[in-house]
Amino acid sequence: MPPLLEASELTVELPTAEGWVRPVNEVSLAIYPGECLGLVGESGSGKTLLSLALMGLLPVGARTSGHAWLSGVPAALPKEIPPQPEESQHARKDLCGASEQELRALRGRELAMIFQEPMTSLNPVMRVGAQVAEAIRAHYRRMPERQVRRWVEEALRLAAVPEPSERARQFPHQLSGGLRQRVMIAMAIAAGVADPGRETTREEGPRLLIADEPTTALDVTVQKEILELLARLRRELGLGLLFITHDLGVVAQVADRVVVMYAGRVVEQGPAEEVLEAPRHPYTQGLLAATPRLERGKPTPIPGSVPQLRALPPGCAFEPRCGLRRSECGRGVPELRRVSPQHAARCVLV
Repeated sequence: MPPLLEASELTVELPTAEGWVRPVNEVSLAIYPGECLGLVGESGSGKTLLSLALMGLLPVGARTSGHAWLSGVPAALPKEIPPQPEESQHARKDLCGASEQELRALRGRELAMIFQEPMTSLNPVMRVGAQVAEAIRAHYRRMPERQVRRWVEEALRLAAVPEPSERARQFPHQLSGGLRQRVMIAMAIAAGVADPGRETTREEGPRLLIADEPTTALDVTVQKEILELLARLRRELGLGLLFITHDLGVVAQVADRVVVMYAGRVVEQGPAEEVLEAPRHPYTQGLLAATPRLERGKPTPIPGSVPQLRALPPGCAFEPRCGLRRSECGRGVPELRRVSPQHAARCVLV
């Protein structure tokens, strides 16, 4: 089965007073239909900028290189651009080379994103239903108002929002943190929900969902409900899920495979069970040691902090913080080395 999303040597560069920096540096990964890929790393590792590059939402002045192929994209999107004769009905689209017009047509229908901090992502002066409706009207401008309201309520229902018609009339500050997060999920899937007035599910709708820290600042009970909701949507809608987090405990619950990032690079990747039970990169080992556990004993923090992108060491970026460093670690950036057919780590010790 071909991957739903395949990123190859994806690089993002940002301008600074000292020159260009690379918060995302030659990242390669793949997500398959119905799969959850956990993207893990400390703050500043490049996780969010990678997701923004896939969505085409990078800040002004940023430049990208490499590729991010999204498969199964209808050749007639956007409608104003007719398909070329040699194009198939469904083909791969390089998100890095797509125009803004093409990206607008894809966002919400083919791929969608749940942003961090719903209280700051939601507009405080707009009712919840109006914000969910924006995603629908962006793709179905001629849809009657009555049908838009029906789709809004269906999206809220799929996102496990109780009393969706009443919640749609409320403002974000009137909702709890868990309900606000559910509203963000409803906004992401709104343009592809099933029409409740029909017996069949429409073929349109996001097939790739990017969830950026969707359980941050939520208590354990609500966190569990959100994770169960995302798992149910994966099953019912057949979504591929890119789950971004710094919490390895959450990754162990939801991810099929794990990609660990540090200073913009992938340092380890593989099946979740294999990476979490037998990590081969010292950074992944440090993250696991710093994770709180039910057993007695304090977590062991990783010394130091993520280096500044404009002052990266010449070799392995983790070398200044690594307790297993050797002389060759500072000579050059290690390559990803195979531990098993599906497990690789960027370390000279592998």
